[in-house]
Amino acid sequence: QVQLVESGGGFVEAGGSLQLSCAASGTYLRINLMGWYRQAPGKQREMVATITSGSSTNYADSVKGRFTISRDNAKNTVYLQMNSLKPEDTAVYYCWCNAVQLMGVPRNYWGQGTQVTVSS
Repeated sequence: QVQLVESGGGFVEAGGSLQLSCAASGTYLRINLMGWYRQAPGKQREMVATITSGSSTNYADSVKGRFTISRDNAKNTVYLQMNSLKPEDTAVYYCWCNAVQLMGVPRNYWGQGTQVTVSS
């Protein structure tokens, strides 16, 4: 089992910045991918950014050039630096990881979510 604990959400004006953090803990062999998803009211959850254990990254087109995902493998922590925030970035942001269990089975895990609100 993996537990993901997020921090860093909040309220910011358009053009501002926020950094989200997510620490993983629990019992597992290794964590493969980590990342961030978001869900705005009335919309489906969407991928924001993901990062491999080797630090290869993938971003949604809507955040490229504004958001940066990074990872500290020693701390099992993933970060999302969000700059030039827009009102349309307002959503609940969820941390996600794909971890390999002790029996070798990969599973997906989700954090509880953290609210990001960007005012215009």
